Amino acid sequence: MKQGGPPDWWYSDAPVPLGARMLAAVYGRLVALRHALYRRKFLEPQRVPVPVVIVGNIAIGGTGKTPLVIALIERLREAGWNPGVASRGYGRNDITTARWVDKDTAPADGGDEPVLIAMRTGAKVRVDRDRVAAARTLAEAGCDIVVCDDGLQHYRLARDIEIDVVDTRRHGNQRLVPAGPLREPVERAAECDFRIVNVGGDDIAAGFGEWAMRLVPGEAHPLEGGRPKPLSMFAGQRVHAVAGIGNPERFFSMLRAQGIAVVPHAFADHHAYVASDFEFGSRLPVLMTEKDAVKCRGFSDSAFFSIPVRAELPEAFWIALLDRLPPRGVAA
Repeated sequence: MKQGGPPDWWYSDAPVPLGARMLAAVYGRLVALRHALYRRKFLEPQRVPVPVVIVGNIAIGGTGKTPLVIALIERLREAGWNPGVASRGYGRNDITTARWVDKDTAPADGGDEPVLIAMRTGAKVRVDRDRVAAARTLAEAGCDIVVCDDGLQHYRLARDIEIDVVDTRRHGNQRLVPAGPLREPVERAAECDFRIVNVGGDDIAAGFGEWAMRLVPGEAHPLEGGRPKPLSMFAGQRVHAVAGIGNPERFFSMLRAQGIAVVPHAFADHHAYVASDFEFGSRLPVLMTEKDAVKCRGFSDSAFFSIPVRAELPEAFWIALLDRLPPRGVAA
């Protein structure tokens, strides 16, 4: 079994190995140099002809960006926008080639998260390691606003709104990688326009200046097709729970909160599944995240179910976000 998860010291008081601290110091100097080049105008962000909303995080690891992106697309549409999504497409086989992604794209070609976003929203999705090129292509294709998935550190793309997403682990030990989970110093989060805390389904209050996001599970969808089942049908039963996301425990806890007896199977984020990964030794229902399910349809059977989640945020957040955007049709 391939287990996922960060090093123990990222989210605990465990001592950080010397080698990790030394590498973090080198990485920190590189990050500071890059910031200085943009701050002093030696490097210039490139603007595209439509507004750009960045959804990202300071910390490495799954914090719930994809459900937020899906919710953002839906809310922008309700407000009259035609959003498109720019993504690097992490985990795809050929990251050098830009391409369109739709619901039928193989995850190995488009990346698991872009394929999931395309399936859930039907929005135009463009994967390209050059986010500026992706955003321009989306604008040329008729999108009047671009949502950039996981692009907070891609400074070459000028942005109108930045959203930093964390979960209840916050920024861990507040050290830079590999000594900690941070891609940038913790102070960078304060520069973002909105700070979202993924509290899962827990009754946890966000801190000052933060917005709480709750992930609400939907019904269990059979991967082979057919009518979905309420999660309550699995209450009191043992199931194999599969999660290849940045924080697998969040998925397992969500199922336990529904009264389901979880046999957890954590895989590395963006894991490329094969049939042998599911040789668990017992015939039980297999419940997995949507992100995992898009990679398992080729060898699933009647025991496999996908559990979608819906991101819920306060109405005041959506009002504040939409208020920050320019009028539709007006370049930012």
